[in-house]
Amino acid sequence: MFFYTHAASAAVGNDSGFVSLYGVFDTSLEITDPGSGWTPRLDSGAFRGSRLGLHGAEPLGNGTSIVFTLENGFSSVDGSMQLPGSIFNRQAWLGASGAWGEVRVGRQYSPIYIPFKGDLDAFGAGTIASGLNNLSKITPYASNAIAYLSPRVAGFSATLMTATRDPSEHDGNGIDGYYATATYHLDGLHLLYAHQQTHGSGALRANLGGASYGFGHLRVWLAFFNGDGGSPLYHGAGGSLSAQYSFSAHARAALGYAHVRDYTTPNGSADQVSAAFEYDMSRTLQLYFSAAYLANHEDSSFTLRGVNVTGLPVAYPGAPVKGVQVGLLQRF
Repeated sequence: MFFYTHAASAAVGNDSGFVSLYGVFDTSLEITDPGSGWTPRLDSGAFRGSRLGLHGAEPLGNGTSIVFTLENGFSSVDGSMQLPGSIFNRQAWLGASGAWGEVRVGRQYSPIYIPFKGDLDAFGAGTIASGLNNLSKITPYASNAIAYLSPRVAGFSATLMTATRDPSEHDGNGIDGYYATATYHLDGLHLLYAHQQTHGSGALRANLGGASYGFGHLRVWLAFFNGDGGSPLYHGAGGSLSAQYSFSAHARAALGYAHVRDYTTPNGSADQVSAAFEYDMSRTLQLYFSAAYLANHEDSSFTLRGVNVTGLPVAYPGAPVKGVQVGLLQRF
């Protein structure tokens, strides 16, 4: 039920509860040509956002616990905060959890972001290889939010969230947005649908959905996405097809294709083909390699980016973008 990624942690606690320290360091070298020549740079958070966090729980009895998560995003290449002036920019919520599900209150991942980061393509919507990430737009975090995460019943589960308007927006409407996600798991088959509608400045409506199926060493993903709004303005719809093959418990390779129709530009669209390789060097250290080619059509200006990486702007509308990336991801 808890969405935080770590393979090992330093925890303190006793029979009445625990507090766990966890983190992710993700650093990569990227070489990209956005239509004006190859440019090398070091990136932080291309695959999984670099972060430090605290997660804790205290049992109340009858299977119910008070839970919380505080999580800060930072740059692993210069040590700066991901969002200056916000110490817990990724998560800062308090909640209660039990067999009935979980309730969270505060800043947290949006329900549309949770499946987006692992259930819709072979690249985990990360690195320059994910056309799903490069060609779509969603809201990853929500402040002033109240969420309910259901337990899984007969393969079904759902997450519902509403966020109240921040007083700084000076808007009489007290609802800043709502989100909903539904999933179904049956053996190797996974189905999901997610929707969001935010209001106020930069309002964004978005939908995600898809299916994946695993058999033997192979897993295949088929996804669709659309959205309208945001800042800068996004209005597009498309889909992606990808597959991952596991050579062993520690080595995996993936291929993918994605397409988007760009409604902000007359006849605009873009296509991306990608490849990636991951190798678990240890229980907590992962090496990854990504390569991608993105073809913009007409005056579309999509580019290659990562989870917390701003892509290099294209040299001119319609310019093709190509790049390679090698990185290390350390969890604790």
